[in-house]
Amino acid sequence: MTAGARALTAAYHEADILASLRRLKGRATVGDLAAATGLSHDDARRGLKALLETHRGHLAVSDAGELLYEFDPRLIERGTEPILARLGRAAGKALRGAFKAWIVVMLVGYFVVFVVLVIAALFASQRGGNSRGGWGRGRRGGALRMPNLWLWYLIWSPRWRIGRPYYGHRWERTLDKEDRVPFYKKVFAFVFGPDRPRPTQRQLDRGTIRLIRARGGVLTTADLLEHSALTYPEAEAEVGRLLGAYDGEAAVSPDGELAYAFPALMTSAHEERRPRQPNPAWLRLERDLELTGNTAGANAAVGGMNAFTLAAGATAPWFIFPRLGIGGTAAFVGLVLVPVVFSVLFFGVPLVRMLSVKLENRRRRARNVRRVLLGLVFQRTLANGGPVGIDEAHGHVASRLPEQVVGRRLVESVLHDIAAELDADVTADETGTLSFAFPALHREVLAGEAMRRKLRLDERSLGEIVFSTSDTAEEADRRDRELFDRALEEGDVDLGRYVPAVERIAYEDDYDLVAFDEELKRGTQPRG
Repeated sequence: MTAGARALTAAYHEADILASLRRLKGRATVGDLAAATGLSHDDARRGLKALLETHRGHLAVSDAGELLYEFDPRLIERGTEPILARLGRAAGKALRGAFKAWIVVMLVGYFVVFVVLVIAALFASQRGGNSRGGWGRGRRGGALRMPNLWLWYLIWSPRWRIGRPYYGHRWERTLDKEDRVPFYKKVFAFVFGPDRPRPTQRQLDRGTIRLIRARGGVLTTADLLEHSALTYPEAEAEVGRLLGAYDGEAAVSPDGELAYAFPALMTSAHEERRPRQPNPAWLRLERDLELTGNTAGANAAVGGMNAFTLAAGATAPWFIFPRLGIGGTAAFVGLVLVPVVFSVLFFGVPLVRMLSVKLENRRRRARNVRRVLLGLVFQRTLANGGPVGIDEAHGHVASRLPEQVVGRRLVESVLHDIAAELDADVTADETGTLSFAFPALHREVLAGEAMRRKLRLDERSLGEIVFSTSDTAEEADRRDRELFDRALEEGDVDLGRYVPAVERIAYEDDYDLVAFDEELKRGTQPRG
């Protein structure tokens, strides 16, 4: 069969599968779909797995131990948004671009014009001549000259590429000295804030693939939760997408736990050590958004230019106009009304943005609390299975986030959310204080480790691998659990591999995810 014929056949299969899933309200086993469509078992399984990559859904386990594919009943494609939202975003981008061009013309242009006019007015006032004479003599005497070429280096840089983003002064410090950020980008950042990275799915997947390879080609939802801090339902949906995108397979343990193997990601043409796994969530905390992203000096320069324009425009009828003999409606509109309105808007937009920045930072700090709490939960669960109390959780978070005020109520709320997601066991002491144990999390991590020990994807060459619950007897699974627990107790399994560096936290800048590709675009050698 030719490639075109295969693609056409796959398209027909997808249409049949989607139609059947709509009738089944988005929930089906491979058997359900085969019965509804008449497809072979393998075609139905491949079709469902492919849909996990493109449509919102995840895998679950039925009461009978069968894999159950669960999609949104509306079968919404991943990454889609309403057309009105897309149109609004496009219109906003166009208006913002036009406003940026207007800002450059207005701020720099009016600043230069008012510098010239103010100096001319001062000369006219000192010489005591009439306004027109003062303006003319200033020009003929050569006292008034347009700024030299240094001004253009404030708004341009020889190695700067048009359209290159500016992520703020922390990012700027990582650049070569020759890659000086032009001043106009800092003007834009003063008004709109610094550019915010928008990582592609491929860029986001790099870290996940490293995680899969570092953990022997086997991933559990708990693994992804630990390294991404997604909610558990979001992590389930993401694992489903990864199965379709990277040719993964799912297996169900006798206890009903799911683990996902990615043999194709483990094949390599090079003999190399297991890659270093990416940092877990508590070593990738989110920094607060900055209002402008500029240094204090850059903000002072931009704000000073605009303040000068505002003051000069507002006082022009009393200071500039009489001394230079300027008057009339056109002069008032061009040299008073327009620059004053522009300057007020220039200062007003950042003040309005301040509210949204504060709200976003509040959300980021709450997510940081969740990330730090996940570290405590994973450490306690895998080390000894003991419960986590609210007072202990609050002390743990407060000690690791000293720069922010962490309320006990917030920690309690986040811990309750994590407990609900991970099906925790809740107990209360005589004072009514709650503690949370996470045996389901321990079972899931155990299922992943048992799968790694059985498959050894990082130690042998691979042919086609087919998983079945009949591959392992219940007694063997129980023995694996006992061996894993004993290995943890005796130190044969490195707990740091699962819960690295929980005693500390670290921050990750948003632009780190896109830096590699942007350096490739510029033709420079990406930093290791």
